[in-house]
Amino acid sequence: MNAIAPQVSTVSALPSADELDRSLRDASPAEIIAAALKTVGRDKLALVSSFGTESATLLKVMADVDPAIPVIFLDTGWLFEETLAYRDMLIAKLDLKDVRSIKPAEETLSRDDPDRDLWFSDPDACCRIRKVEPLARALKPFSAWINGRKRFQGNARADIPVVEDDGARLKFNPFANVSREEIEAIFTRAKLPRHPLVASGFLSVGCMPCTSRTAEGEDARAGRWRGRAKTECGIHTMKVS
Repeated sequence: MNAIAPQVSTVSALPSADELDRSLRDASPAEIIAAALKTVGRDKLALVSSFGTESATLLKVMADVDPAIPVIFLDTGWLFEETLAYRDMLIAKLDLKDVRSIKPAEETLSRDDPDRDLWFSDPDACCRIRKVEPLARALKPFSAWINGRKRFQGNARADIPVVEDDGARLKFNPFANVSREEIEAIFTRAKLPRHPLVASGFLSVGCMPCTSRTAEGEDARAGRWRGRAKTECGIHTMKVS
């Protein structure tokens, strides 16, 4: 009797986050996005964007690499109309091919936030049902994702690596090393439109109830959850597996 040879998987294991981080530590944002694309392929890579005040720069770099990389946009139900209009403007200007607007589950909203005041009583829970859980759902088909966090934003972002493991997939931070000046240079060089609320003093824009104007001399994210200890919505601090 002939022995049955064991089946050997032809799918090679992905490199570790630490290995990728070491190799991409000094790479440009475009090189990092290209490496993410090469590592997992377009069908398994997504970019998560808020279409906020600095989002156009990362989306521009991504579009120059491959405008068909899927983009996940979390439409929480509490966004400024200006943000929704800005999303549509950037989709057209950058010729983005696959932007997916993801909303929270209606069943969850009806159960946990029927009066739409959860943002006031428990902002962490509000972020969880409107951002963290929808993102976890949207990321299920993907092996890696790209986001726009920068070390100069401080707090929990001050020491982010270029590549990390979020517990379920690779997470690429191509703008980890960029400076404010480099962000401005991309805006200028590419003639990118600004978020409509920047001119009104909003330097970082999230959901309407938890976003306020930033005073002169304040950190750009000082207007987010003003008066609370909260500095992150949770998609970068909670497991999204």
